[in-house]
Amino acid sequence: MQITIWGCRGSIPAPGSQTVRYGGNTTCVEVRLADGTLLILDAGSGIRVLGQALAREPALTEFYLFLTHAHWDHLLGFPFFAPAYNSRYTIHVRGGPNAKEYLQRGLQQQMTPPYFPVPFNAMQARFDFTVGNPQRQTIGRAEVIPVPLSHPNGGYGFMINEGAASFVFLPDNELDLRLEDGLDLAGYAAFCQGADLLLHDAQYTDETYQTRQGWGHSRISSTLALAQQAGVRQLGLFHHDPDADDGQIDTLTAWCEANLRQAGSPLRCFAAQEGMTLTLARS
Repeated sequence: MQITIWGCRGSIPAPGSQTVRYGGNTTCVEVRLADGTLLILDAGSGIRVLGQALAREPALTEFYLFLTHAHWDHLLGFPFFAPAYNSRYTIHVRGGPNAKEYLQRGLQQQMTPPYFPVPFNAMQARFDFTVGNPQRQTIGRAEVIPVPLSHPNGGYGFMINEGAASFVFLPDNELDLRLEDGLDLAGYAAFCQGADLLLHDAQYTDETYQTRQGWGHSRISSTLALAQQAGVRQLGLFHHDPDADDGQIDTLTAWCEANLRQAGSPLRCFAAQEGMTLTLARS
């Protein structure tokens, strides 16, 4: 399983000279399975550049788009996603249980007047919103398992298992306050147990979180505690605050690394970065 990050910023795109290293695009992650099957996680602004890259793969004709929820920073790149306008593609849109109408409406509504000049029906790709087993979907040799996010208006994160490799994606998740149908920290730790890679919301410092409780995002100390309790192998700090520049993200990452050294933990912690590719393989 190969994972490439095309966008890891939260809430709103944050381009500029202060965000060059970690990137300013909002959430979009590419997952390639061993047989070449493509899964895309979320359609934030990062999906625009991913679409340009996919156009250079003539053999690719279908893929899966998994959407965690319909907040605009996770959908705003979709109207600029070139494959959606090309009839050669079939796009299987997936989410958590009972997500079909919610996700279809979210993709379509952002392209209705007066919000966007091009209508949804200008997209010539074939869209498949059919939902199979809502609790566990099989795609090739992989299983995709949804889990409710602790986030305003709900949503679902995903675990992707292929062979012995396991990847968990929880981009908008408040660990210190149980929202909607979300779990508590112990519940998420049980879900993530032993994963090779966890990409998890780490938007806030402890100080910032004091004025933003209930906004649906985690403080970095809670995210680190989750990864340690779950015994994951790698933690990617994700959904970077739009006001955090590269230097501030460096500082937060160094804080995590120092805490892990002090605890004698083997956990590898890093800040997610646009263009980063990670390969998961376990025999």
